[in-house]
Amino acid sequence: MRLPDFEAWAIFATVVEHHSFSAAADTLGLSKATVSKAVSRLEGHLGTSLFHRTSRRLALTEAGRPLAEQAARILAEARAAEESAQDGARLPAGRIRVAAPMSFGVVNVAPLLAEFLADHPAIEIELHLSDARVDIVAEGFDVALRIATLPDSSLRARRLCGIGAHLVAAPAYLERYGVPKHPTDLSTHRLLGYTNMTGPWRFAGPGGAEVFVKASGPLSANSGEALLPALLSGLGIARLPDFILGEHLASGAVVEILPDWRPAEIGLHLLTPPSPLRPARVEALMTFLTERLR
Repeated sequence: MRLPDFEAWAIFATVVEHHSFSAAADTLGLSKATVSKAVSRLEGHLGTSLFHRTSRRLALTEAGRPLAEQAARILAEARAAEESAQDGARLPAGRIRVAAPMSFGVVNVAPLLAEFLADHPAIEIELHLSDARVDIVAEGFDVALRIATLPDSSLRARRLCGIGAHLVAAPAYLERYGVPKHPTDLSTHRLLGYTNMTGPWRFAGPGGAEVFVKASGPLSANSGEALLPALLSGLGIARLPDFILGEHLASGAVVEILPDWRPAEIGLHLLTPPSPLRPARVEALMTFLTERLR
């Protein structure tokens, strides 16, 4: 029986991660020729090209794209297996790559990471803040926090808590355009769309009634913070989560509307790659975040 070429799979995953044969060679401490030969060897075994190569650009082929995710998984599981075996004899140490939404990460996650690092001096954390949805396997993240209704996937997900959303507008907007009395009235209003909360706006009302409204208006963005200037200046109605609206609701800069119709709650989830094998440092951070964010 011929064993898989695990070295070639690992090198392929590293080239994909760094978007470069040269950068992968530097990371692995190999020559560029060795890296190129390993990828060519894997392509020969698979009978297909994995990359489109030009002098200026390296891109995955159609066949290479799904294989890149599998290669990243093979490499991650091998690293986790080695680290898990080593971790029993030492304190958690090493780098953890964490992804989190921008606003939530700044307000809620960054302070917790400072606390965690104070108790774990041998651990380093690389925090990536973005409201774009990252591919945690392909991009090499150990842990991701995501605020969403999650679709089925191969990732491991742990729901930490619910996050309330509010339908709000500035008093100036309501004076100019009137106060909606029912969710269906929103179809005639200017709505500011937070695209990370995907799909139509869903409201739960008296007697278990549900109403769905398609958001349409002058501005949409994948960052709730980016909607605040338009919201505060009275340009529209927005549906945003607690952690973005808190101070503005408290100050009266925006007011809640349709109080009898609650926007659907969304969940805060902790995601990890599919493998059940995780280094001790990642387990320690997951336990800490779960306890504190719940």
